[in-house]
Amino acid sequence: MNAPKLELRQGQSLVMTQALQQSIKLLQCNSLELREFVEQALEENPFLSQEETDDNQINEQATEKIDSNNDGEPREADFGDSENFSGDMQADESWDDSASIETDYLRYDQGSSGSSSNYDTEDDARSIDDNPANDISLREHLLNQLQLEIHDPAKRIIGAHLIDLVDDAGYIKEDLTPLCTIFGVELAEIEDTLKLLQGFDPVGVCARNLSDCLALQLRDKNRLDPAMQKLLDNLHLLADSRFDELQKKCGVDKEDLRQMISEIRALNPKPASNFVHEISQTLEPDIFIRRTPDGNWHVELNMNNFPKIMVNKRFYKKVSSETRNKKDKDYLSEQFGSANWLVRALEQRAQTMLKVAGELVKQQDAFFRLGVRYMKPMTLKDIAAATSYHESTISRVTNGKYLLCPRGTFELKYFFTSALARAVGGGDDVSSQSVKHFISELITKESLDKILLDDDIVDLLKERNINVARRTVAKYREALGIPSSPKRKRMKLGAL
Repeated sequence: MNAPKLELRQGQSLVMTQALQQSIKLLQCNSLELREFVEQALEENPFLSQEETDDNQINEQATEKIDSNNDGEPREADFGDSENFSGDMQADESWDDSASIETDYLRYDQGSSGSSSNYDTEDDARSIDDNPANDISLREHLLNQLQLEIHDPAKRIIGAHLIDLVDDAGYIKEDLTPLCTIFGVELAEIEDTLKLLQGFDPVGVCARNLSDCLALQLRDKNRLDPAMQKLLDNLHLLADSRFDELQKKCGVDKEDLRQMISEIRALNPKPASNFVHEISQTLEPDIFIRRTPDGNWHVELNMNNFPKIMVNKRFYKKVSSETRNKKDKDYLSEQFGSANWLVRALEQRAQTMLKVAGELVKQQDAFFRLGVRYMKPMTLKDIAAATSYHESTISRVTNGKYLLCPRGTFELKYFFTSALARAVGGGDDVSSQSVKHFISELITKESLDKILLDDDIVDLLKERNINVARRTVAKYREALGIPSSPKRKRMKLGAL
């Protein structure tokens, strides 16, 4: 039996420090997560503060340039050590985070304003607009009617609770049975109160499902006859364009059915759509892209998504000089180092995003100029090779980040597509997004007497020198939300 003994072994292993882990976390954060992270750091770290400078002051300071490598590509910014980077940051001093890069092909420009951008939204026909909303919410509108129309105190209480169950579309889809225990009444009384609410404005509100909502609106128009009720009971057939079955169930001829369907389509399936609801966060792009007068591309970071913070070095010196306790000194030193790290990490994140976005625009120039049919196949490896970053870094930078260009708003991940080989004669591979565009274009142009099967689409794509299998066409068609050929034919027949 071997006796226990001590051995000393030397080895190497990859250890991720806490700072490295936090840097990776910052890199993959979207704009909302980044704000939350920085706000928490501002609350916990006494040496961090929000930088407050006006636009004119920032623009005057936006003069720093980043050197370029011999190949014309941007080089990572040199942050130096903590002392040099933070400098003498006084209360009235600001941190200049502006940078720009000039090349013969593209102009990469990190914006300088923390409150506005130089991006001209007039150049983008699909820019983000504010959603108009009425001044009154649906709940307030219904409660006002409840006070006027229902005088029974018990029914008012039940009605108010039911109004709280109305969703943003105007439906009450919750199970009403638990309310019997809450209010100590029979289910019939709750259903009677619900019927009273269903007579409120807007017509169709408080319905239990789509069929009930449409029935309420038809009843208000005095158009809810037995044939129309049959149609409402078989909305699944209408959704599948099975018009022959609908005609038999409703007991009407083809012309009557067409008229009934037209009436259904004229109704509002979401009666609460015109009222104020909780406003969700509008998607705010991280990167702006626009054409310059010389035909190149201007790539700019949206500085609204990049918190501007500063390290108060003077406060640190004052506090640390007055502190005698070693434990307190260690705490102050740790917080000061953490503050310096966060400022550098935010700058590094901005520079990385700027470099990756610029290379992405460069490689997908044809898409931005000519449209999706000219999108090139591109992988994370392609951008990694051009920027000298690791593929995992490219993945983190592009995940959950969006760019706004004259063609719309796109997630950066959208531009990474697989490659499909050409049919004959070689040539450049084609992007899967381009193939989806061609499929959509072909189906849009098809006529009733020539509905394209998936095999037909394969043959038409081969005429464009694109080699793709039938199952791939079916997969792309389903991803685009395009129904099968039999269903498209029924839909076209129903539209006549």
